Formats: sequence, structure tokens, C-alpha cells
Amino acid sequence: MTTSAAVIDVSRCPLCGESNRCAMEVERETGEVQPPCWCMQVDFSNAPLAKLPESMRGLACICARCAAETPPQD
Repeated sequence: MTTSAAVIDVSRCPLCGESNRCAMEVERETGEVQPPCWCMQVDFSNAPLAKLPESMRGLACICARCAAETPPQD
């Protein structure tokens, strides 16, 4: 029996699947220096991090909307 681990796309928010726009990840992947990431200026205290399974934590940045726990606009 084979188990498959979920593939994490580090450019996407693990909560909503939208682009997380993480400058640090872009720099890591491209080697090109990026300006400071938006996440360095954000308060994550309202972020619903408890919604992430333990196995998915710390693997990809959440997006600004999820960090602020702002519902999506339809």
C-alpha cells in the first residue's frame, strides 16, 4: 500500500489556494533579490492557523486576506 503526501505549492496560500505573493519564496526560487515581503509588516494574530492540519503548517505562507481573516469578496 502506498500513501501519497499532499503536494504543497509554496506560491499558494494553504488555506484558500490563492497566490500568497511571498517575496521570500520568490527570492529563494529565483535567486533574485526581492523587496521586503508584505508579511513582515502584517499582524497575524487574527489568522485562522488552527484550520491548517499540523502536517501542513510551516510549509507555505498564507495570503494577506487569510492573515487578516477577511472573507473573500464575491
